[in-house]
Amino acid sequence: MSRPEDTLPPDLFYNDSESRKYTTSSRIRNIQSSMTHRALELLKLQRPSLILDIGCGSGLSGEILTSEGHTWIGMDISASMLAVALDSETQGDLLLADMGQGIPFRPGTFDAAISISAIQWLCNAESTSPHSSSPQVRMARFFDGLYASLRRGGKAVCQFYPKNDAQKTMICAAAIKAGFGAGILEDDPDTKNRKLYLVLTVGSEIVGGEGKADITEVVKGLDNVEVHDSRLKNLDGRGRIEKKEVKGSKSWILRKKQQMRMKGKEVGHDSRYTGRKRRVQF
Repeated sequence: MSRPEDTLPPDLFYNDSESRKYTTSSRIRNIQSSMTHRALELLKLQRPSLILDIGCGSGLSGEILTSEGHTWIGMDISASMLAVALDSETQGDLLLADMGQGIPFRPGTFDAAISISAIQWLCNAESTSPHSSSPQVRMARFFDGLYASLRRGGKAVCQFYPKNDAQKTMICAAAIKAGFGAGILEDDPDTKNRKLYLVLTVGSEIVGGEGKADITEVVKGLDNVEVHDSRLKNLDGRGRIEKKEVKGSKSWILRKKQQMRMKGKEVGHDSRYTGRKRRVQF
């Protein structure tokens, strides 16, 4: 059975007929409801929040967000899907937009974001947009825009269906390159009901002077979680993120001198003046 994203671009695949068929299917509604509740569980929101629903379609996931007391804005590339959402008098605001062209909102607008069964479409270059690009460029635009649109400490959960491990790796790598801490959670592994959730965090939320809600805290205690966070390799012995060493700083000079000594080369003695900035002489 062919995958929808392998047949047509999403704005053509989800025409009027397909959109209504999708929305009226009790099986799909149940699956969407289950995955949206799972995404909210992973977000761990402590209060009513403003949420971006990426690939909102006909508003099935938005109905769950509304019932949980959240305010949401949905974006989707399919005009037919959004028309069904409008006919259903959904509570969220709707935007016709291609996520592969970026997230068109001001920086720090949203507390959180969800996406159900949508971001795997980014792995395909096909689009009716005149600005269509390669999958790598579309992913970069999407994750860069998503990172900017979330406030500090904000989180996003994207449920997706990668075709293979290469697609999973490509999506995760694009998220990390944009600056996210990322974890991939796998529900029902080794079954036909297997589902993947990409859990993303924008830094750590500062509460009472301390950083909280980092990706490792979000997925702590969960089974089948694979954490990808480029910041983890830069932790010091106390679990704090080390500052990057600046070229020309005292620590950089001392490290370079030690490297030269290890190679048997003659190096000047260290002193309190090593690495000290000289005053500008007139």
